[in-house]
Amino acid sequence: MTELDKRKCVPCEGGLDALTKEKAESYLKKLDRDWLLNEDGKSIERTYSRKNHYELSSLINLIIAISHSEDHHPEITFGYNTARVKYFTYAIDGLSENDFICAAKIDKVLAI
Repeated sequence: MTELDKRKCVPCEGGLDALTKEKAESYLKKLDRDWLLNEDGKSIERTYSRKNHYELSSLINLIIAISHSEDHHPEITFGYNTARVKYFTYAIDGLSENDFICAAKIDKVLAI
């Protein structure tokens, strides 16, 4: 994986600039290709599919555990066997390095 999966999120309470779309695109290249940068450049998201609700619930719980350990939480929407995970940093109304750190940590765990 990338060096991002070894980093820790730092608290963000505002006062910082969100990443530019160009900078976000460079970070995106360090993630699994299924992560997408939203058109406005303010969030990244990935959709996951599993065989059934039970397997999807296990995946969601794993994502929640990773996010909780970094104290940086995504927006997760899900149905029977698909989930959309969206990261952005509320405090700066855009993307921060924290969003990419969490995505990289998820990628690393799912690659095992």
